[in-house]
Amino acid sequence: MKKPNALIFSGYGLNCEEETKVAFEVAGAKADIVHINDLISKPSILKNYQIAAIPGGFAYGDDTGAGKAYGAKLKQHLGEEIEKFLERDTLLIAICNGFQVATSAGILPGALIANDNARYTCRWVDLKVTSNSPWLRGIKQLSVPIAHGEGKYVASKETLNKLKKEKALALTYVKGDVSKHFDLPANPNGSTLNIAGVTARNGRVIGLMPHPERATRFTHLPHWTYLKEKLVREWKKMPTDGPGIQIFKNAVQYFK
Repeated sequence: MKKPNALIFSGYGLNCEEETKVAFEVAGAKADIVHINDLISKPSILKNYQIAAIPGGFAYGDDTGAGKAYGAKLKQHLGEEIEKFLERDTLLIAICNGFQVATSAGILPGALIANDNARYTCRWVDLKVTSNSPWLRGIKQLSVPIAHGEGKYVASKETLNKLKKEKALALTYVKGDVSKHFDLPANPNGSTLNIAGVTARNGRVIGLMPHPERATRFTHLPHWTYLKEKLVREWKKMPTDGPGIQIFKNAVQYFK
């Protein structure tokens, strides 16, 4: 099978490009990091790709609100090209700051606002999958890290009802294998309905606040040493993959 091509946006403070690129490559894709200015100069570049990713970071320093400036730039200069890209049978993932960018650009519904605790929060969370998105096939629950100050998902009642009807509420925060070890709420930011991620276009587009690219190896897990000892005592082999890699493998599998 020919490897699908994944384009990873970069520029102006997005800073998780390399981790996202590695995740796609480990999953079996060919990945390129492309600066948004290069895409604006030559938007036809998008025709060469089947997958696009807007990674995490702090675009424009979050000075005008997380993701807003980059989202405006994306919408103003590449809105039509992104629409044409998504009209094809393509996939797009927007992670953390990328999710904020995607909602600001109108690619995904809703908005991300300041966490209820009014603090930048960096920890691990557990997620329940509530969507049939191609990105999430075969996954029921997973543990991944978060790192954000504006991760509270909000939307109008009309939008929430539409998301429910379309089964586009992709991920919700739950108490699980990792969060049970912390004396912290399962929902880290106060998101409406515990929403951690949503989808659009029949699940081909997904936005999520947690970072799956930071949970691609078993040794990324915060309690991997405990799990390793448990596996040793059960005469079981320690796995290589972490829970987040399956999301990227699903994207590659989609094009087989």
